[in-house]
Formats: sequence, structure tokens, C-alpha cells
Amino acid sequence: MNAWMYYGGGLELYEELYNQFNLVPRPAGNTGVQMGGWFNKEINTIEDLKGLTMRIPGLGGEVLQRAGGVPVTLAGAEIFTALQTGTIDATEWVGPYNDRAFGLYKAAKYYYYPGWHEPGPSLECIINKKAYLSLPSDLQNIIDISCKAVNIDMLSDYMSKNNLALDFLKKEDIKIKKFPDSVIKKLREISKEVMDEVGNHDDYTKKIYKSYYTFLKKVRPWTKISELAYLEGNN
Repeated sequence: MNAWMYYGGGLELYEELYNQFNLVPRPAGNTGVQMGGWFNKEINTIEDLKGLTMRIPGLGGEVLQRAGGVPVTLAGAEIFTALQTGTIDATEWVGPYNDRAFGLYKAAKYYYYPGWHEPGPSLECIINKKAYLSLPSDLQNIIDISCKAVNIDMLSDYMSKNNLALDFLKKEDIKIKKFPDSVIKKLREISKEVMDEVGNHDDYTKKIYKSYYTFLKKVRPWTKISELAYLEGNN
């Protein structure tokens, strides 16, 4: 996401979109890759998602619904009680650090990965364009650099805190499990359907969608022989 945003044309599209509202947007935070969620039963096949009531909003919820599940939207403060009492069967939240703080490990036994529905959220700082342009260039640069620093710092902070929280969860009676490949494959297929529909909704959305996925396709070969290969070789 950061590579596309800063060096793949994403920021320019971001600015163009917000310009119609007289706003200047800047990426200003990212919590990184998320977990797949907490479940009160094992997920062994795609059939196990049918009838499953899960707190999962947005596009992820649409994918779950098409897979036969029942997505619901709940405020953060309501999630623990709903999961503990069986009002919902599962929930996604963020990752080990935030999930531990919410006490979700006390309400469900199975903690699944990866977070197929939300690879990582990009938070934003939104500035009034007139006010931004009224500033001298050095102060504009300070705002831009500060937002970029927050973006990088938050990602690094979460990498550290998620590791510590994961160590804690491993000591609890929690089953940390990977979604079966067959489940991920089906969810990926449905996700592609949903994203194609959303991405082709109008001309500008199509422009962003094409830009992002074109860039993603370009960087995959390097990612496979760099970061992924390094991580696999150090397991």
C-alpha cells in the first residue's frame, strides 16, 4: 500500500479525489496486516461459514454473505459481550495487540489468520485545502513529512506490539490456526467478484482500481524473491 501510495501514483489519485471537496489528504497511519478473526468453532471448509454470524463490516461482510455467512455490524464496545454470550459466532477486529486489549481471547477459542478481508487499514490526515495552500512551502513540507513519519512509526510500533501480544496469547488456552487453503481460495474468488463490481462502479473508481492492481501486479515478482523468500528461508 505505501509503495503504491508514495511511488505508484496512489497519492496523486488520492489528492484528485479529495480536491472536489476542497481537502488535502495525507496517509497518516497504518496498523499493518490484520488477523482473520476470533471464532467459537473450527473452520475446516467453506461450508463452515454458512449460517455463521460474524461481526465484519464493509466489503469483507459482503464477501462473507456471499459465502453463506451472516455479517453484522457492531460498535467496538459491544463486540466482547456479543461474542461471549453467543449473540455472534465470530468477530474480526484488528490484530493481537488490539484484540488482547479487548479481551477477545476470553470469549472465543479459535484465532484464525490471515486477515483476508483487510490486509491493513491506511489512516488519514485531512486538511482544509485553502488553509494548507495559505501556508508557506516549508510548513507544508513539515505537515507532509510529519504525516509520513506517523505512517511509518505506527506500522513499526504495531509490528513490535503485535509480536508481544501474540506471545501472550500463545500462553493462553487459544488455538491459533491458519484458514485452510481451500477456504482462502474460495474467499479470494468471491473477493475478486466483489472488488470487480466496486472497482467498476464509475469511471473514477475504475481509474483507482486499475492503478492499484496494475502496480500490485508489477511488484509481486520482486516481493516473491525478496521479502517472501527471505521469510521462508528463515522459518
